[in-house]
Amino acid sequence: MKVTFGCLVVSAGVCGLLSFVLLATSLGTEYWYIIDMNHVNTSDLEDMSSHSGLWSINEGGMTQADSIDSFTADNSRYSETELHMLSDMHRAIVVLLPLSLVLLLFGGICGLVSSLARSPMLLAGTASYFFICSLLTLCGVSLYIFYSHQALEETVRQVGLEGLAYIHTSFGWSLGLAWLSYGLELLAGVLLLMAARMAKLQHSSPTMA
Repeated sequence: MKVTFGCLVVSAGVCGLLSFVLLATSLGTEYWYIIDMNHVNTSDLEDMSSHSGLWSINEGGMTQADSIDSFTADNSRYSETELHMLSDMHRAIVVLLPLSLVLLLFGGICGLVSSLARSPMLLAGTASYFFICSLLTLCGVSLYIFYSHQALEETVRQVGLEGLAYIHTSFGWSLGLAWLSYGLELLAGVLLLMAARMAKLQHSSPTMA
């Protein structure tokens, strides 16, 4: 089955749209990081069960506007250096991921224009644009994972290794959506590069379909 120019650009458009929807959903939900506590034989420990997003934390069914992780709510647990590091990481994450989302919107517009124009240069430029978006998403998600590991270390300091045996921490489906968005951004860029190459061949050989 021969792959046509139209098939490539439509597929790239679908990937770009899905990546935008997935990333927007990811940013707007509170299941990036989940802390579950087994209440059996843990009556002497504080209930730390929660699930958090980028701007809010849900603890006991109550949503609180706060930083990425509930452990940062009590600044007394951190040294000044740790506070600066966590604060810088938090600011970087909430800038990188929303910025990637906004750029994806403009990337879709550029992709539509370059596809209608069948310009190899515009298509290649739009592909590079999507690669930049994917890089921003990758940096944001990777930084969040590193941030969460810092939170896990703080959990150990709070409850000790014995208490940690009753606590289960995991990344939620919101983070999974961000990873899917990253993959679709890359795929959209690859498809647009293929479309650019095909458009270039068609321009150099007008008799080609």
